Amino acid sequence: MSLRRTNLRRRGLVIGLSAISFAVLIFLGSLFQAALTVGEAMAQSSVRPPANAVTNEPSAPGEARVPDAVAPLEGAATAPWDILGPNSDSTLWGEVRQGGRFSVTIPDQNAAILVQSYGVDWQKMRAAKGPLRDYGAMSLFAVLALLFVFYLFRGRIRIEHGLSGTLIERFKPIERFGHWLLAGSFILLALSGLNLLYGRDLMIPMFALLTSPEEGKAIFATIAAAGKWVHNNVAWAFMLGLVMVFVMWVAHNLPSMTDLKWMAQGGGMFSEGVHPPARKFNAGQKLIFWAVILLGASISLSGVSLLFPYDLPVFAKTFVILNSLGAEAIWGAPLATDLSLLEEMQYAQIWHTIVAFAMIVVIIAHIYIGTRGMEGAFDAMGSGMVDRNWAEEHHSLWVEQEDAKASASGGAAAPAE
Repeated sequence: MSLRRTNLRRRGLVIGLSAISFAVLIFLGSLFQAALTVGEAMAQSSVRPPANAVTNEPSAPGEARVPDAVAPLEGAATAPWDILGPNSDSTLWGEVRQGGRFSVTIPDQNAAILVQSYGVDWQKMRAAKGPLRDYGAMSLFAVLALLFVFYLFRGRIRIEHGLSGTLIERFKPIERFGHWLLAGSFILLALSGLNLLYGRDLMIPMFALLTSPEEGKAIFATIAAAGKWVHNNVAWAFMLGLVMVFVMWVAHNLPSMTDLKWMAQGGGMFSEGVHPPARKFNAGQKLIFWAVILLGASISLSGVSLLFPYDLPVFAKTFVILNSLGAEAIWGAPLATDLSLLEEMQYAQIWHTIVAFAMIVVIIAHIYIGTRGMEGAFDAMGSGMVDRNWAEEHHSLWVEQEDAKASASGGAAAPAE
């Protein structure tokens, strides 16, 4: 018992130190983001004309300001000024309307585009009845409906031979910490992100019904502001958890021939008494692992681009690579590579939302299997210890490896307490 208590203390120490490190990281990330935000605001608020600039500032108090001199453009219209103005040019204004880029002398180069015509497409994508919100909502309802039908068809997957009373350590404390760090931060990010997308239309009427229209807006504004802060800062925890999970489990999630047999039998998910062999992670878990890693890396990249707007454009470079790989054959035309900084942000926001929906769908299915869908599955990440019968039914090859390690070290599986 003393050895067991010592091990528990060690586990608690590891988890505690990891939690402290995580809290410090979040705090430093918040300070870093705040410093950048303040620095940018100060830079934008201190824009002044150069010392040798020629201005029409009054020469003395009380004197009238000299009107700006407007030089006629070449080919300017000859119509009356009250109709077209002194320098109206259909070609020039057509270029302005189409999002043409001009030149400016202030630090904000985005001001060189007077009319952001391509922003209309971005607005249509994000509109209340736009495809982003509609298809996103449909994907969430679809996965919930499929899981409900699956539950009606299959029910809860039970341990066929019942509990054995013998436990095997499935995941070490550091593994469980990495998993819950990733899972917990993702849940916060998903909820705060969905609130930013749907909250205005759903929550304001609800709060207005409970209080008043004005108070409903005020309550939502407070929730949205808090959600934005959570979304921006918990993102660092998500990225840390993503790296931890990748480093700890990538070696166990490489594909093998065993996965083909598991997939051929549907992992035993659709039939009772079918238990295909699997190592520490079966083919289904490997698919979830790689989906989380790849989608998580992509959403992190677009998220960092949004956290530091205009500083980390990524889509123009990505489109260059895709064009070199033959994107034109798929889309019918090469992807645009001459993107303005505003276009970069709009692409990042749209892509960030699409990938987020894809991850939410995957994680909902994962949560179902790990909780209600399968008996004994939650213990793997709850206490880290699983019943031997559960392990033999779902990860028989891994149990054989663990038994071989225990025999070589003279250890044994722990009895349930």
